[in-house]
Amino acid sequence: MKASEADILIVPGYTNSGPNHWQTRWQNKLASARRVEQAEWAKPVREDWVRRMVEEINAAAKPVVIVAHSLGVATAILALPHAEKKIAGAFLVAPPEVTNPKIRPKHLMTFGPYPRDPLPFPSLVIASRNDPFGSYDHAGDIANAWGSLLVDAGESGHINAESGHGPWPEGTMVFAQFLNRLRP
Repeated sequence: MKASEADILIVPGYTNSGPNHWQTRWQNKLASARRVEQAEWAKPVREDWVRRMVEEINAAAKPVVIVAHSLGVATAILALPHAEKKIAGAFLVAPPEVTNPKIRPKHLMTFGPYPRDPLPFPSLVIASRNDPFGSYDHAGDIANAWGSLLVDAGESGHINAESGHGPWPEGTMVFAQFLNRLRP
């Protein structure tokens, strides 16, 4: 699949993805990409975030490719049962442990637990071994439940601009390979 054959939905996490974040950079480079905007980035409400995600999926004119980061992963997964349009694939980066009582802010726990049903489309879970918001073992467990390929990002923190992943060329290459394997 070519990027132009898909509606690429960029799904940021808690507090949104700033101008130096890889998601923003990808959105600016991919003509078929658009961000799932939330009314309240700093105080996410599960029902509101999921509803916005469902609206964006169902507004798609082409097969959807989800590119989610952090709390955006939980949002995307929770929205899937309500999606009416075809999802071609999901690129899921740095999934947080939303059931961990140590997560901060605490209200992020309202996004858990993750559904564990296998995803009906190809998916990648990219996880770091030192992500402060989710362990690699947790990412491996949910990737296994979803039937996703787990990609080990090494010690990459939360895979965001703060951890040095603004441009994230390795992610760009993995995403291009993933997209190339999808069917419209």
